[in-house]
Amino acid sequence: MTKQILEKKRIGKTDLMVSPLCFGTSGLGNMPDTYGYEVDEKRARETLNAIFDGPINFLDTSNNYGFGRSEARIGDALRERGGLPDGFVISTKVDRDMESGTFDASRTRRSLEESLTRLGLEKVQILHLHDPEHARDLKEITCQGGALEELFKIKEEGLAEAVGLAMGRLDVMESILWDWPFDALMNHNRWNVINKSADRVFTKAHERGIAILNAAPYASGVLAKGSSVMPRIAYQDATAESLEPVKAIEAICTKYQVPPGALALQFSTRDPRITSTVAGVTKPSRVQQTIDWANVELPDSLWTEIENLNFSMEDPEANREYKPG
Repeated sequence: MTKQILEKKRIGKTDLMVSPLCFGTSGLGNMPDTYGYEVDEKRARETLNAIFDGPINFLDTSNNYGFGRSEARIGDALRERGGLPDGFVISTKVDRDMESGTFDASRTRRSLEESLTRLGLEKVQILHLHDPEHARDLKEITCQGGALEELFKIKEEGLAEAVGLAMGRLDVMESILWDWPFDALMNHNRWNVINKSADRVFTKAHERGIAILNAAPYASGVLAKGSSVMPRIAYQDATAESLEPVKAIEAICTKYQVPPGALALQFSTRDPRITSTVAGVTKPSRVQQTIDWANVELPDSLWTEIENLNFSMEDPEANREYKPG
């Protein structure tokens, strides 16, 4: 599978070509309220260098990850290396004002300017509008002269080569997605081995030529680290009931002697609708481990057993207490 993982795919109708794996860097901004652990600057820098030294050409961040720390740490790493490596694709996101919730056109422009300053770049390859469901007023985003109009203006100006919509709630995503010529979408926690709620949206988007970036294949970590080590699903403490599907997967993987993380990752990477799978990493060893998991040969009988397991079609973050840090 190595060749498949390194064989790049196109972002929509743009000229951008990305690897089927993308490294997510929210955790590198140090977000203990979200992930339950700290990541210091040294560890973040070592992880970023491992990414830039590796075969994957795609990295995702956002203006509000760690209140800007993720972008700032990426920018510091790039400056130390002398700039963005040739052929590397940076994806970031414009975000609402984190204090007021404002997400109008002027905030969109400021968010991009903040990101470019932190990253030390003149433009980004992919720019998403991020988490509109958490903004104070969706109309600020969708109205004439609003945030979305500004996003596409930014693309016209050449400050972003592609634009996307990155968010969680599928109902809000669909209320926006089909009315604008997006190059890409990013959704998290809603297409993995325990939750398939994004299935219909992904199919419709794929049919329309929108690149699908599927984030959080490990359900925010539990499928990578294990239910006994990290009993959290979709950034929340998991109940015994919600962990039952995870433990069923772990039992099957033990039977076949394969890492559950490899199964979870390949559930996404083997999906022909998905352009790239966004997997978060917060230490250098995880970079190579992710590549190794993508390349593990998994038997057909394993997939058959997994397909017979129960999964959820509900919003995994319906009761989430959102904490940005």
